[in-house]
Amino acid sequence: MTVRFKLESRAALYGAYAAIATVAFATAFTAATAASAVFGGGNASAFDDLNHGRPLTVLGSEQQCERYGGLPTRWRDDPKAGMVHLHGGDFILGSKLGYEDERPAGDGKTRVNGFWIDQTDVTNAQFAAFVKATGYISDSERQGGAVVFHTPTREEMDARDLAWWSWVKGAAWNHPSGPGSNLDGIMNQPVTMVTQADAFAYAQWLGRDLPTEAEWEYAGKAGHEGADLDTAPRDDHGKPSANYWQGVFPVLNTKEDGHAGLSPVGCYAANDFRLYDMIGNAWEWTKDVYSGPHQSHTNGDTAAVAPLSRKHDTLMVIKGGSFLCARDYCVRYRAASREQQEADLPASHIGFRTVLRDAS
Repeated sequence: MTVRFKLESRAALYGAYAAIATVAFATAFTAATAASAVFGGGNASAFDDLNHGRPLTVLGSEQQCERYGGLPTRWRDDPKAGMVHLHGGDFILGSKLGYEDERPAGDGKTRVNGFWIDQTDVTNAQFAAFVKATGYISDSERQGGAVVFHTPTREEMDARDLAWWSWVKGAAWNHPSGPGSNLDGIMNQPVTMVTQADAFAYAQWLGRDLPTEAEWEYAGKAGHEGADLDTAPRDDHGKPSANYWQGVFPVLNTKEDGHAGLSPVGCYAANDFRLYDMIGNAWEWTKDVYSGPHQSHTNGDTAAVAPLSRKHDTLMVIKGGSFLCARDYCVRYRAASREQQEADLPASHIGFRTVLRDAS
């Protein structure tokens, strides 16, 4: 199945765009899911004995995530603080139900070796600790800005394409809305406005790495296969079980999931590998170069609003979707989803988590 839909910017097309896009996306994904509604069931066995006795980060509700300070138990005393161990195994990389760029290669069977992985996205508190310890200056600070999302007005939508994206001078990981903004009250949110190089620098400080696309997806699928992975994440009561967009993108967010933008990490139940926010909230960097087909509507091409003077960098794979993924735009709140992002382009919806691989 291939879904193609060109986003329009004219205010007069608000209603038509939303209605047509919603029907197109929902129909395509519903049909594909119905045609392959075999669920492989859960297999949490990769969450193994190495996790026994370790102080795991316990989140999973609004109350717990709001109280969380953003630093795992034994932070900096334990080299694996805030991580869980997954032993290696086989899984199907990709999906036959989503976009063309998610199609499995061959039978899709892929093997990964064992690794440790962060339970949550790296938080503002963790990245701030890194910066304090090392004096690191992020790419957004060096570049003098970052790409920031905002809900556009009718006039903005009429004036230009991708009106929800702006290059904001002075925006950075520690100034998420631009000059004058800070991290007060949001130290427990994912750090964003970080490039792949920033993420690598943090990971290397802890002796870790960024996950490959396969490692990330193995962790994101958490032992499951089948059509349920390609539906919008909702719990047994029908409530959204991840932070993604409900409503009409980009003008109306009904906040059915409880959040209009980024949420603190761990506000929703963990997957079967005890990992939080693998879907939604913030996209996550991987270490892999992007290859394969690409759907033109997807992420909104944040590079289009960056200064013309900046050089275009290598396109890398990001995974998991963000708070901006909606049923009428993006539809990438799924473990098999993938998107491209320039390695050196900081944006307000992209963060990361780290891994530590087992010795071979």
